[in-house]
Amino acid sequence: MGYALRGRKVMIAYKMKSLPHLLSLLRVQMLLCTIIGIAVPAFLYSITEETVRLSSMATKNTLSASVLATAVSLISIRKFGEFPGSIGASYILPAFAASYSVAVSIIFFARVPYSGKLLTLTFACSLILRFAISALESRREGGHFYIVPGGEVDRIRRDLQVPSFLLEGPALPTDPGAVIVADLHHSHSSEWERAFAAAALRGIAVYHYKQVWEAQTGKVRIEHLSENSLGSLIPSSGYAKAKRFIDICLIVLATPVILPLFILTAVFIIIDSGAPVFFRQERIGYRGRSFRVLKFRTMKTPGPTDGEKDRVHDAITKDDDDRITRIGHFLRKTRIDELPQIFNILRGEMSWIGPRPEAQPLSEWYEKEIPFYSYRHIVRPGITGWAQVNQGHVATVKEVHDKLRFDFYYIKNFSMWLDLVILFKTVLVVLRGSGAK
Repeated sequence: MGYALRGRKVMIAYKMKSLPHLLSLLRVQMLLCTIIGIAVPAFLYSITEETVRLSSMATKNTLSASVLATAVSLISIRKFGEFPGSIGASYILPAFAASYSVAVSIIFFARVPYSGKLLTLTFACSLILRFAISALESRREGGHFYIVPGGEVDRIRRDLQVPSFLLEGPALPTDPGAVIVADLHHSHSSEWERAFAAAALRGIAVYHYKQVWEAQTGKVRIEHLSENSLGSLIPSSGYAKAKRFIDICLIVLATPVILPLFILTAVFIIIDSGAPVFFRQERIGYRGRSFRVLKFRTMKTPGPTDGEKDRVHDAITKDDDDRITRIGHFLRKTRIDELPQIFNILRGEMSWIGPRPEAQPLSEWYEKEIPFYSYRHIVRPGITGWAQVNQGHVATVKEVHDKLRFDFYYIKNFSMWLDLVILFKTVLVVLRGSGAK
């Protein structure tokens, strides 16, 4: 590719991409959805329906709820799309459905007048418009990575399947949306330093290669973590406290659904393989403390173990493990076997979302084999997590090493938005029945 495009050719290419680029801006999307998705349908609806007046309190309440719900939806879609492996278009319907559902709930409990038909109309129009914007956005070609030689930056080209071009000299690319990737810890020449400054002035992004690797893979490199790296991974304490409150609220809301499922599952386990119904196991959790995790039993009752090697071997679930019962396969595939862990959540030992707690023999083994392994205990373990929705079940040390990269990415990006992405991906995993053993 290089720098063949010059002058007028570059301007023509930029203009061709300007509309999709403009539509990718959040403020433009909000403006279009407010006018075309809400205001215009509301005006046309008021003309066709004689009983509807734009000045009425019901209409004002409905339009206010529509604007707020649409704004929240657009912001959510933008936030979700920032995480690796997330396709923005796949979050459009869930984001709009959730935002408008919350808006309807608030209106219902506040007992204020509103128009159900108008709210449905604005929801449909805004949703269709956002899908149309997404279709136009997909036509916009993303910027390519331009690699600056020197240091460890060649790992980007080796590890990632992304379009990239090696810069032969300190000249800036003319490709609109170009991204420069460099090892900023390397001692570059003064010419390259001036090129980085010029790139910043022209609005061309310059990233350290580790940032690009993390953004593309959803992992954090852990081979050479320093004290500074560990410090940057400390999660937000404010969100951790709020998350604990959210965990309890979700259990209260989910209890009417979970309780009948508990009873049915217990009956099926007893019919299939007898008692006991539950399986308890010592695991390492928050801040390295051990606790007993509670799950529905999916395997045959184990016999006595002999030695540390057998304890580690028994703690690993293999592919097509013959210890799994008939009902156990279904419970694992649908993740129903994890539901009793809500009692661990109530006791403060776990959260709905976080790194999965490992069995004590495995955790002790991994700590001997993998540096910084215990750092994953800085947040509460979860029933589901970033590694689970991206990688699935693991067994070997190599797989655990990769899983740890996912766990550190979660800790580094610990936030409500990432938890919502994990929640959405978990639903997809359960529906597909993937990643279970």
